[in-house]
Amino acid sequence: MRQITDTILMIRPINFRMNEQTAVNNYYQKVLDNLLPETVNAKAQQEFDAYVERLRGIGVNVIVVSDTDEFDTPDSIFPNNWVSFHENGNIGLYPMFAENRRLERREAILESVEEAGYIIEQVVDYTDAEEEEIFLEGTGSIILDRANRKAYCALSPRADEELFIEFCEDFEFFPVIFKANQTVNNERKAIYHTNVMMCIGETFAVICLASIDDKKERKNVIKHLKENGKEIIDITEEQVNNFAGNMLQVRGANNQPYLVMSASAYKSLTENQISALEKHTKIISSSLDTIEACGGGSARCMMAEVFLPKA
Repeated sequence: MRQITDTILMIRPINFRMNEQTAVNNYYQKVLDNLLPETVNAKAQQEFDAYVERLRGIGVNVIVVSDTDEFDTPDSIFPNNWVSFHENGNIGLYPMFAENRRLERREAILESVEEAGYIIEQVVDYTDAEEEEIFLEGTGSIILDRANRKAYCALSPRADEELFIEFCEDFEFFPVIFKANQTVNNERKAIYHTNVMMCIGETFAVICLASIDDKKERKNVIKHLKENGKEIIDITEEQVNNFAGNMLQVRGANNQPYLVMSASAYKSLTENQISALEKHTKIISSSLDTIEACGGGSARCMMAEVFLPKA
């Protein structure tokens, strides 16, 4: 089983802005008061296009699908929350917390992936859970160690324990469950997505251990990572606020692995952390300031990894 892929699906935004429906529990979102909505969208498009160019420049195959203005989908730039693509040809479709994010799941996007030469065998659809207000937001909620068949999940209003276990049974992963918190106005509150505080590469893991308040849970997560030979690179909550947990390792030209992150994530890292990472992988970064501020998501959220078999 491959841990990283050279093919990524990305959705180019056309109505990007801060999504008021997700801001209730995504504490990373900000309103950019002095900017008109169209300016915010134009800036996000510029950042998106530069990012795609950066990925293609290192040899990553990026399937770009443009969003549609048929619906109000301000967060469509983050497709990894509603779909995941697996090596056996199966895909997962996930229940989304915000009602307007449910409109992002479009058949046409899956057709574009097939048109790009990939085979979708079966759709495992969890979206009925929305009727019961139960959510599990794809590889935002779930961090997959595909090679070792483990799935890590920080429980939150957007990551339900029972549904996560069901996913693990369906896709044959061993579940590693914990709670991850951040300090908001002096209170500890659940981090909305696991992929904000954790990233798993082929031979390393970037994680904010301090966000796992329960010592037993923290020990358990460390045990699983070490068991699978991952070097743990610990980041601080301040670095999490700069999206240093929201990274993804991908494969570029000549089989070269790259760790992809935003410019703000890279700037927040210490020299020691950078040299620890560079022992494992090359690093690339791209400026995503507008997308991070309004969307409350970063480099990893924008990439849905495609592991499907080729036609």
